[in-house]
Amino acid sequence: MNQVKIGEFIAKCRKDKKMTQVELGEKLGVTEKAISNWENGRNMPDLSLFKPLCDELNITINDLMSGEKIDKEKYQEKFEENIVNTIDYSTKRLSKYSQIISLIFIIFGLFISLSAIMIFPSESSWGSIYSVFGIIIFMIGMARITHVIKWYKRLILLLIISFGAIGILLFTDYMNVKLNDEAPMFRLKTATTGNVIYYDTLFYDVYRCNFDEDSEYWVIEKNNNVTIKELINYCK
Repeated sequence: MNQVKIGEFIAKCRKDKKMTQVELGEKLGVTEKAISNWENGRNMPDLSLFKPLCDELNITINDLMSGEKIDKEKYQEKFEENIVNTIDYSTKRLSKYSQIISLIFIIFGLFISLSAIMIFPSESSWGSIYSVFGIIIFMIGMARITHVIKWYKRLILLLIISFGAIGILLFTDYMNVKLNDEAPMFRLKTATTGNVIYYDTLFYDVYRCNFDEDSEYWVIEKNNNVTIKELINYCK
């Protein structure tokens, strides 16, 4: 489908009818800018406007899609060619819109995940909930945008991306704990006894000793099973 040729044809037919872009736009319920974009080949009229446009310009849809007046001898041949071109054009437009939607999902998912870490206090469980929710939206976007890949390659790619995204979140959470003395957002459990708060995560343990006191300090150690009795004496 030659958009430039079709646009020039629309402009010629409009001028032959002695109509301005504004007048044609008013008849079709679109703006002057839309008419200008059609005639300059920047985009095509919506499919729903094909017949009204052809009626106003006194041409057939076959003429419009060909970008020229069609002789009766070539009408059937051009008709079949234009049907194929129209289907191809519609498919590409749908694919384009689908990709845009997929990118919105990806960006929105990342935004939610990163915002959750920055906005919610580390002690709140909402941060981890929203982060996981953001990752899910992100993965939906990735699944949509990779739908053309063979299923097994797609599965491997999505697994790599999902583990990578989760890894980034866990690493960001760890650095926040290490550098800012904050409670880990992605923790399995929290226990408090005496002057110690214990945070158990998947890969490491965090001890908040003498919490809410001037002598408060934080300790990060590799993951191990700590009993309540051991916890009581841990910070002494």
